[in-house]
Amino acid sequence: ALIGDNSVKDIGKQARTLGGTKALIVTDKILESLNIVKMVTDVLQADGIEYAIFNEVHPNPTTENVERGCKMYQSENCNMLIAIGGGSPIDCTKGVGLVVSNGGRINDYEGVDKSSKPLPPFIAVNTTAGTASEMTRFTIITDIERHIKMAIVDWRVTPTISVNDPMLMVKMPPALTAATGMDALTHAIEAYVSTIATPLTDCLALQAITLVSKHLRQAYTNGEEL
Repeated sequence: ALIGDNSVKDIGKQARTLGGTKALIVTDKILESLNIVKMVTDVLQADGIEYAIFNEVHPNPTTENVERGCKMYQSENCNMLIAIGGGSPIDCTKGVGLVVSNGGRINDYEGVDKSSKPLPPFIAVNTTAGTASEMTRFTIITDIERHIKMAIVDWRVTPTISVNDPMLMVKMPPALTAATGMDALTHAIEAYVSTIATPLTDCLALQAITLVSKHLRQAYTNGEEL
């Protein structure tokens, strides 16, 4: 994990370390309009990493999003994945990675540990503080045929590298800061009251609750306050 101010600037070096030469960037149109994507592509260009941008991810990524992303990955001859966004772009990227490495359709991987091959090198650039999808083995994809949200749990979809750079979050609208902050708080409370909690997870959960209660109002009021 790369964590801290301007940690996004190390993405190019990490991509080269992973053997990547051309990345499929998976994101959405809003992040592109806010120039968040450009902050990443500028770094990639400076380090000689080529890229193609798939910006069609919906707020709840769908099976169609995954299919279209896979087609672009293959037609552009990419050999690595970079997600830019919150849970939706990161979950969609996980789906693309499963299919391009293992074949079939994303529906085939509903359930637990259905894959047999590792994903391509995968960097998740997080732009919110709520879902933690950049560090987990979970992905939720909406099946547009059955009108359900599929839960895919697979240790192989955990990103190779996660990037949490607060400089990418200062441009987020206050409502998103509030919503993702409450999401983080909810996760911390869930962990603390879980029947499989441990002394270690209790420490982390309590500290998260403390930090959210201390800083979320301030972050909401002034998004530039790191």
